[in-house]
Amino acid sequence: MTYGRGPNGERTESRGGGGLATALRGLVEQHDTTWIANAMTDEDRVVAGERQHGTMLLAQDPDAYARFYNVAANPTLWFLQHMLWNLGRTPDWDDERHDAWTNGYVPVNASMARAVVAELERDPDADVFFHDYHLYLAPAIVRREAPDAVMSHFVHVPWPETDAWSVLPEPLRRDVFAGLLANDVVGFHTDRWRRSFLRGCADVLGARVDGHVVEHEGRRTRVTAHPIGIDTAEFEALAAGEEVCARERELVASRTEMLVLRVDRTDPSKNVVRGLRAFGVMLERHPELRGRARMLALLDPSRQDIPEYADYVAAIEREAEKLGDCVDLRVGDDFARSVAAYKQFDALLVNAVFDGLNLVSKEAPYVNTRDGVLVLSENAGSHAELGEWALTVNPFDVSGQADALYVALTMKPEEKRRRLDAIRAHVRAHDVREWGELQMADLLRLRSRR
Repeated sequence: MTYGRGPNGERTESRGGGGLATALRGLVEQHDTTWIANAMTDEDRVVAGERQHGTMLLAQDPDAYARFYNVAANPTLWFLQHMLWNLGRTPDWDDERHDAWTNGYVPVNASMARAVVAELERDPDADVFFHDYHLYLAPAIVRREAPDAVMSHFVHVPWPETDAWSVLPEPLRRDVFAGLLANDVVGFHTDRWRRSFLRGCADVLGARVDGHVVEHEGRRTRVTAHPIGIDTAEFEALAAGEEVCARERELVASRTEMLVLRVDRTDPSKNVVRGLRAFGVMLERHPELRGRARMLALLDPSRQDIPEYADYVAAIEREAEKLGDCVDLRVGDDFARSVAAYKQFDALLVNAVFDGLNLVSKEAPYVNTRDGVLVLSENAGSHAELGEWALTVNPFDVSGQADALYVALTMKPEEKRRRLDAIRAHVRAHDVREWGELQMADLLRLRSRR
């Protein structure tokens, strides 16, 4: 949850965005948990120290947190793990970036670790579940203070091959891998990311890898691959709700015959600019679709305090302007509108450069009512699950994406229906509840062997 203030001064709560928040909401609902997170907003800082619905927010030193979030975690680690750096020019490990790690990433991880240790002192039998690239160092700190703790760490972003990690100076690189191996379990969405991590453990640390188990400094860490699902009941209810249906009526009243949709954050890894170009190329090749096909791009502004992200929004706006009325670009947080658009798309473009998973590729087809076709990047983690029913694209091949969009819009109705029905069945069978159960089962197996 993120906290704010309403027009009358009352405290407000809003759902967190992204796959990580979705995953944690499911776990919190299913289990007795304490969710420890960093305070992000001014009201979060007021809430810090209180327990709100099982949530504990930590108020970090503002300067340390700015270094941690705006330089070390985003963009440094995010760009590294999504392979976004232009290595001929960026990044430079100058004094600012070293300072951001030493006086930002390290102390914030230490603060989170201290909060976890305090919870373990209160409840020594609690399981500890870390998440994502923000907290790679915290598990090792907790392990030193609580050597018998049962700990798991799920990485929601891609894990690149070893060479990509050379962006980090060697001591930092080793600390990242060693920090993760302080856990009993390390989880990824796909076997692709798991394989890369296992190879990296051997290459960076010289660790022994035996199947899906890593042995390092006398510890054994099991590495798993469990793709997250969606809350199908939640999306069924949202799709049928009045707020979404009202947005859908607005959309239907203004839509063209064919609707190409993308719903993303304004993040360079989402590849929005190339997607806009691909749509433009499709219209150039098939002028008969002008006036009949339109792209709706619903984009949630992301990390605008970071120059690389702000620059990318400007690039998106420039590209959309070239296409004129052929594109309806909306930048803002309107989840009801996104779900309404999910119901109405004829082609859904998910062309991420790299993605740990990509929940939009599951959410949108699940509630779609028009037998829409999924056009999916081969570098999205969800491709491992959905690829056989999607149209696969290379995220760097603008021409190929244009061709795929045309195929999607002109595909025979029975083939569209077959593909969408198969995706729906898969998403229904492998929902977020299953993902949570698999995480808990991994930890239960650990406890049973102790």
